[in-house]
Amino acid sequence: MKVQYDSEVDVLSIVFGENPVEESDEDKPGVILDYDKDGNIGGLGILDASKRMTNPRLIEYNCHSMSKDDDDRHFQGDPAAGNA
Repeated sequence: MKVQYDSEVDVLSIVFGENPVEESDEDKPGVILDYDKDGNIGGLGILDASKRMTNPRLIEYNCHSMSKDDDDRHFQGDPAAGNA
């Protein structure tokens, strides 16, 4: 995942994968969703980001180890990582 803020155009972009963008839709005013050829969301763009959030340059990132349970539908935190 890649997060980028461009202050010249005031756009916050989040790219979720490597697949090329096939289509983009403005889901809500100022919120652009990018889709790959299979219809998966590949990215998100927020226009006028500095007007929509306190500080578009501030990023807090948490990564928790997750594991699937036996029926592959629910996820549980990893007790060793402190997120159970």
